Order: sequence, then C-alpha cells, then structure tokens
Amino acid sequence: MADPQEWYYNTATGEVEQGPKSPMQNRLGPYPTRQAAEDALKTAETRNKQWEDQERQWNTWGSEDR
Repeated sequence: MADPQEWYYNTATGEVEQGPKSPMQNRLGPYPTRQAAEDALKTAETRNKQWEDQERQWNTWGSEDR
C-alpha cells in the first residue's frame, strides 16, 4: 500500500492529491512533497527536453565532420 505521505498530480483535474486517489492513468507521482507534485508538469517537461536532446545527440553521433 502507498505511503499516505506521498503526493500525486492529477493530470485530468490539475489538482494535487495526498495518496493515490485518482485512477492511475490520470496521475503523476508519487512525489515526496506537495510542492514537488505541484511542479510535476514542469519536471516532466524538463526531463522530456533532456531526453530529446540526448536522443538527438545519439542519433547524430559520428555524423559531424571532424
């Protein structure tokens, strides 16, 4: 069972919830603090950008003139 101190961001409502209350497909988390859950979309956006940059570097590795 989930720790009641875990926080989730509900993507359907935009609300932060303590504990897993909403359906799994509608939530991001768990996060250790309410603030971290509130920042969930910003965190996801940052991570996605990092992954896209890494993938771009991987896909172009060795294609540069040296």
